[in-house]
Amino acid sequence: MQYTKKIIIDLPLEKTVEFMDSLENLKKWQEGLVEAKVIRGNFGEKGAKTELKYDFGKRKMTLIETILETDMPRLLIAEYTTKNVYNIQRNTFEATQDGKTIWTSESEFKFEGLAMKTFGFLIPGAFKKQSLKYMRDFKNFAENQ
Repeated sequence: MQYTKKIIIDLPLEKTVEFMDSLENLKKWQEGLVEAKVIRGNFGEKGAKTELKYDFGKRKMTLIETILETDMPRLLIAEYTTKNVYNIQRNTFEATQDGKTIWTSESEFKFEGLAMKTFGFLIPGAFKKQSLKYMRDFKNFAENQ
């Protein structure tokens, strides 16, 4: 499954990326995130791995984020893995002439196991909705600092 989401943030590119490229800020805009811990390398740098623990009430999840490529402030490609789900996100950030930032996120999901393949096939909208929610939550967080 692949899809692209885009949002305009009412902040200059440099300020947007400053808020985005912060381990401490993750919990401020990612609902459900209870712990973010770097387990290899330096946060945000190519090759870095970060363990992200989420609690959504009855559902708990741990993701491992691996930075595959970074050319900030313009590009960040990261891989997210958890049991039976593999996701690559290609995030680009572009400055507008009026001092705003366009954040484009291209997501590709791959599923393993019958249950996850079925879930991904039947409910792709849930993944798209969650991606856009996190983008909107980041926008709200960053613009209100």
